[in-house]
Amino acid sequence: MFSREVLNIDLEREATEICEALRHHVTKTLLRRGLVVAVSGGIDSSSCMGLAVRAFGPKRVFGLLMPERDSSGASVELGKELCEHVGVEYVIEDIQPTLAAIGCYERYDNAVRRVFPEFGPGWKSKIVLPANLLDSDRINVYRVVVQDPDGNLQEERLPLQAYLELVAATNFKQRIRKTLEYFHADRLNFAVTGTPNRLEYDQGFFVKNGDGSADIKPIAHLYKTQVYAMAKHLDLPDRICNSTPTTDTYSLEQGQDEFYFVLPYPEMDLLLWAKNHGVAPAEAAPVLELTPEQVERVYRDIDRKRATTRPLQLSPVLAKEVPEIH
Repeated sequence: MFSREVLNIDLEREATEICEALRHHVTKTLLRRGLVVAVSGGIDSSSCMGLAVRAFGPKRVFGLLMPERDSSGASVELGKELCEHVGVEYVIEDIQPTLAAIGCYERYDNAVRRVFPEFGPGWKSKIVLPANLLDSDRINVYRVVVQDPDGNLQEERLPLQAYLELVAATNFKQRIRKTLEYFHADRLNFAVTGTPNRLEYDQGFFVKNGDGSADIKPIAHLYKTQVYAMAKHLDLPDRICNSTPTTDTYSLEQGQDEFYFVLPYPEMDLLLWAKNHGVAPAEAAPVLELTPEQVERVYRDIDRKRATTRPLQLSPVLAKEVPEIH
């Protein structure tokens, strides 16, 4: 019977199995000595760090913190706390100068000015989904929210071209970070850790050749609810275990459910599990305190995201096979 308990797992057994897989694949498949973990103070990267240290010990794990202009100061603070808590060596790489040099911020600001011409220094912004998606079958058209230096908020629909430019500009952040992860991995002969949970991995909530790129992904099979439970099981700092998920990408604070998912992660986890296990909307609805019609809309949104983000999951496509390379 479907209930909120379906996501409960044996955390000690799961941690043991993940660590065994990490040791095997890093040393036998990838031929590397340890793991680089980029940490943001969020629950996913923190849990990956905890599992990596359990698998290899702190001397064979390296932490990497990469703040920039729009990231929260709390991210570095929590990331440092985590690395010191588990005893790993870490470095802070400020990627703001690199992003500025490549035109990330200028391109982003220019895209926002397509909607708000006055947008400039001292302003903040984010992009969000429209409200009440559960009660509508309309296409998800993004909106841009800006805050002027006096704290006044404005919101307008985001035209397609401006949206694409905004996303393309912010994607620089994930791709520059991944470049640094592989630099440190190469110098240490370590592998790079990917940190998506199951909800993000399934729904394509990552940047191709950015945070979607990695040598091994320890928690891609775990729902985010389970990742939170795993973090507590690994005795990670309370501030991390009790944190609220954010994208940490835009200058205005932004929740993941504002930007990508129809519902907050506890509900999305349950509905993704329900869809994966063939639970009918009428059965799932009362558990989530939703209507069957609302559950059906979430199911359709899951299918839509799987279809539209499928290219993100693909390896490079060859025009013709190379039979000697498998």
